[in-house]
Amino acid sequence: MSLPTVLQGRAHVYGRAHINTDEIIPARHLNVHEEAELAKHAMEDLDTDFVKRVQPGDFIVAGEDFGCGSSREHAIWALRGAGVKAVIAASYARIFFRNAVNNGFLVLECPEAVAAVQAGQTLRLDLEAGVLHVVETGATFTFVPLSDFAKGFLEAGGLLPYLVARMKGGAA
Repeated sequence: MSLPTVLQGRAHVYGRAHINTDEIIPARHLNVHEEAELAKHAMEDLDTDFVKRVQPGDFIVAGEDFGCGSSREHAIWALRGAGVKAVIAASYARIFFRNAVNNGFLVLECPEAVAAVQAGQTLRLDLEAGVLHVVETGATFTFVPLSDFAKGFLEAGGLLPYLVARMKGGAA
């Protein structure tokens, strides 16, 4: 599977720093492993209306150190299950970033976007050019490009599908 070059969706903005994994998916729901079920509780301790507003293909825009706290893949699964296509943040907690890449979930660093993007605006991501475009205002920002390594995982659907393809001799 190839990674799309352009993605478009609405922004859900949480500009503060240090949004932790317990705010992304509260620990009381960690006994669930199905994305659709986790999705019902995504961001609920931070934003009780998030799951009512989010649509497939939407983006989260957040401040520094997004995903800090406990290492839990459930945070990725909840966001993906809710339809979030990518998170665009000023920076990430290292373990969240790694969990996202390992699960084939798109995470991009673009610190300038956090202050400029408003909730509900339409964003267009050009992954090839490394550009985030705010449709309503015409503002354009560059983001840290994806490494070839990360692209390989994303195109394969995550670490496990990547390894399976490699073991079978595929070009994951």
